Amino acid sequence: MSAGDPDTPRALRELAAAGRWTGPTAGILDGHQQANLVIVPRELAYDVLLYCVRNPKPCPVIAVTEPGDPVVRVGTTVADLRTDLPRYRLWRHGEPAGEPHDITPYWREDSVGFLLGCSHTFEGPLRRAGVPVRYAPGSAAPPVYVTDVPTRPAGRLSGPLVVSMRAIPAALVARAVEITARYPTGHGAPVHIGDPAALGIADLSRPDFGPSPVIEDGDVPVFWACGVTPQLALPAAAPEYAITHAPGHMLVLDHLVDAAPEGQ
Repeated sequence: MSAGDPDTPRALRELAAAGRWTGPTAGILDGHQQANLVIVPRELAYDVLLYCVRNPKPCPVIAVTEPGDPVVRVGTTVADLRTDLPRYRLWRHGEPAGEPHDITPYWREDSVGFLLGCSHTFEGPLRRAGVPVRYAPGSAAPPVYVTDVPTRPAGRLSGPLVVSMRAIPAALVARAVEITARYPTGHGAPVHIGDPAALGIADLSRPDFGPSPVIEDGDVPVFWACGVTPQLALPAAAPEYAITHAPGHMLVLDHLVDAAPEGQ
């Protein structure tokens, strides 16, 4: 955390709601659970939930809201899904339609929100264990790639697995696997280690989302399932509307990942 960063998740959410924090959430508030967001009409909500159950690595479910209720409660966290993320992505009939900072005008009585786990959650534990988490200069997010590995379809949803990549020194790969496996709401252990071609990734230097990777001599590419995965499954369903987080712009929850939230 650098000077000027919010010192609590609640402070960050308040800044986001006021339009004073619109940047990514990677690299701040280490140790707190971060969450991806998917909002769909009620008529598609069962398909989304089934998709998450069938694909728990990229889509670990933290919470699901009641239809029409924009407030999510997880332990001590009480957050308004319309305002408390720094940036959103709006979808119309499966196509991106803007990235607002406030989705209040787009929330509907049939809206159902899903909070899904995020790999930013385990980066703090990795750093504290001496495993480097390298970012490109000026960035605070890993490179993200669309693979040719299919996810399990559910109802109208289908699409490829999306992964994030972190280059890990070879001697520390086993340690990175051990640590991240402890955090299923951070996507858990890696889905692949080594040759990116095995995932259909032709060129590591050209990610589909995020910055170019930082890879040093002796590093091994390590790939984790990514919460962008459901964003690529939504176009197949082509709902009238959907709302997700903008990549890298998460909801940060109050609880530390090493302690389960009360009541969960």
